[in-house]
Amino acid sequence: MKNFLSFIAVFLFGIFIASADRNRTTTVSDSASQWSETAMNISPKESILDIDLSEIDLFFQKYPKLKNYKLEVITLYQNHNYNTIWFDSKGLIEFASLLYAKVSQLKNEGLNFNLAYQDKIAAIFNKGSTADLSPMDTEIMLSTMYIFYAKKVFHGIDSEKFKETDWFLPRKNVSYTNLLDSLLTVPKLLDKNEKQLFGQYYKLRNALRKYREIEKSGDWPLIETNPLVPIHHLRDSSKIIGQIRHRLYVLEDLKEDSQSNVFDQELMEGVLKFNRRNGYQAHQYIGPRQINRMNIPITSYIKTIIVNMERCRWIPPALAKEDEFIIVNVPSFKLIYFKNGQRALESKVFVGINMMETVIFSSNISRIIFSPYWNVPRSIIENEIKPAMKKDPDYLEKKNMEWNNGNVRQKPGDQNALGLVKFVFPNTYDIYLHDTPYKTNFEVEIPMFSHGCINMQKAKELALLILKDNPNWPSEKISKTMNGGKETTYVLKNKIPIHIGYFTAWVNDADEINFYFDIYYKDNSLADLLFYDDYK
Repeated sequence: MKNFLSFIAVFLFGIFIASADRNRTTTVSDSASQWSETAMNISPKESILDIDLSEIDLFFQKYPKLKNYKLEVITLYQNHNYNTIWFDSKGLIEFASLLYAKVSQLKNEGLNFNLAYQDKIAAIFNKGSTADLSPMDTEIMLSTMYIFYAKKVFHGIDSEKFKETDWFLPRKNVSYTNLLDSLLTVPKLLDKNEKQLFGQYYKLRNALRKYREIEKSGDWPLIETNPLVPIHHLRDSSKIIGQIRHRLYVLEDLKEDSQSNVFDQELMEGVLKFNRRNGYQAHQYIGPRQINRMNIPITSYIKTIIVNMERCRWIPPALAKEDEFIIVNVPSFKLIYFKNGQRALESKVFVGINMMETVIFSSNISRIIFSPYWNVPRSIIENEIKPAMKKDPDYLEKKNMEWNNGNVRQKPGDQNALGLVKFVFPNTYDIYLHDTPYKTNFEVEIPMFSHGCINMQKAKELALLILKDNPNWPSEKISKTMNGGKETTYVLKNKIPIHIGYFTAWVNDADEINFYFDIYYKDNSLADLLFYDDYK
């Protein structure tokens, strides 16, 4: 009886894939018959189809637009001992339909890619369609569809394109076999697989959905401007203020829209929240810059979210699970230090100017240097110091500098460019994290002043926290050594990972999306790579 039911199930599958063309009925029926004979005699661990390299080669000859996925498909079947993945004795497994639904909704993942031969894939799942794929082609086509989906969603742009992004953080590796095995076991991981994707990805995906709902509603009217009254203050009254209030309500910076044209305290709270979320200082007024920001098309906000979702695909999820690490987000001019899995410190930073960009990479802090010398890079000696010395022979002395074996270094002290402490992590870019004497730079809205190094507002606090549990370095000793005028190095027993990233959109712990200035103009170039639909 059991074999008979299996036969009926497979026979129905044959009917499902049969062509409406009578001339092909015999061929498809023969295929279904062969399929049913195999299905009736297999054990749960046996493959329904005899898959081998020759069958895979033949498939990609038939469908050459999919050839870029051939190696991954071969690896997938090698790791599954060339067993059938997408069929069991009852026919097509349920997960195949779930995966197809996700592939059909790639827009929800911020992706604009299409897999070639969509009509043939659709015919597998849509009743009434002309299905002209053999069982073998159906099997391999579904594996190709899976690789396509996994690469786009869980891996991101291909390696060649990735080289153009100037992103030197270690990119995560994806095992398509292990991922598939996990999905087959727990299909709901298709919606959220934190082992494969950085947690921020899902927060941005939720934000993407919200902003697309705004786009769909059409509730994004242009806010007017008045050159005679460019700035709006508390208690001012204007039709423009009413328009601003509505925009802040749409963006959820205000809980309600009272439709009042008066700049009241309620609106002030919304303005402060908008400023904070968009990288502005806490000005208690609305000026042209904020209005221009509010008037950015909603499609631009959406593009920014999508671009940053792509960056999240590159981040190993385990990064955020380390017990101790430092992350610097360059566009937000912010550093966060995590210790024992908790956020221990947040500090402002300033970074490199456009021609001396702070590089996006990872390393490990290995040393803390108190009262450091600043060994001036050769480029600065040639381009800045030597010209200054020609104008002023006493330039080095005035800057507390000296020659040292043919190079220039600045002596320890309050005016040293590295401040009173620096944190050393090996890299080829000559970049450090350090203190600075130029404290007022942190009050600027877009603090870009360095030659590429990361200047930190709370450098002393970071040193105190790193050495908090070290009995040989009490806070008094740290303060004394920082101001001792003598360079002192402490080698960390446990190196601290530091990750320097570039995110222009970020959802915080309160589920508020923050947008930051694209200071190095990286978003558009990444968008060009990401939105290019090459059917790959």
